[in-house]
Amino acid sequence: MRNQVKILISILLFLSISLPHTALAGGYGWGYKKNNNHEIPDVGKYKDMLDKYGAYYADFSGEKNIYLTFDNGYEEGYTDNILDVLKKEKVPATFFVTGHYVKDQPELVKRMVDEGHIIGNHSYHHPDFTIMDKDKIKKELQTLEKAVAEVSDQKSLRYVRPPRGTFSENTLKWTYDLGYTHIFWSLAFIDWHTKKQKGWKYAYEQVMDQIHPGAIVLLHTVSSDNAEALQHMITELKKQGYSFKSLDELVMKDHIPKVIYGLE
Repeated sequence: MRNQVKILISILLFLSISLPHTALAGGYGWGYKKNNNHEIPDVGKYKDMLDKYGAYYADFSGEKNIYLTFDNGYEEGYTDNILDVLKKEKVPATFFVTGHYVKDQPELVKRMVDEGHIIGNHSYHHPDFTIMDKDKIKKELQTLEKAVAEVSDQKSLRYVRPPRGTFSENTLKWTYDLGYTHIFWSLAFIDWHTKKQKGWKYAYEQVMDQIHPGAIVLLHTVSSDNAEALQHMITELKKQGYSFKSLDELVMKDHIPKVIYGLE
């Protein structure tokens, strides 16, 4: 059963990353043209939709901030090592988990929360939101939220990452109405093929080539490359003057009245 889950998630991840900026029958597949000029990638018409419903894919403040996010559909034995590095370096992260992950790895979910990380909602069953109505999406999100609350001290989930990276204006609106903030990403690479890992230097170089101020980085904890490269990434990025922030810092900053910043 576990192998079947891994195969299914791998197929869905391939579809979401290999078909960037693609119109789907029920909506869109998140994506953008990669660049190595160390600037936030242009996502075209998606940006207006995200702004309309308070969603994020990057921090546009111009500050050298980085937001680490991990998607967790199943466990390959590397998450403990990743958490060790984050703890050592005092770097916050957000882990977007599914129902399968919570059920299979409750102690890891608990550890994430206990060590100050944020749990994000990746849905319970990892379905395509764009072919669902609002009530079904609500049930997916609330079921996952309840599961996380049962195994950790985080009793509510604020951030959602849509399964497969698929979305529509309706799904953005519905999740916004339910109190969630959509989180996409501005830096990612194909890192989830567990049988096709290329060594930690490959993962390191992929991040360094694409890094930019305000990056929301998507990584997968099933990657042995990521687990080994993470320490190298963090060390070098700190040397380059980057600061690692939590999504709460990004969202709260945007919602503080401008007068506090002396802008009005």
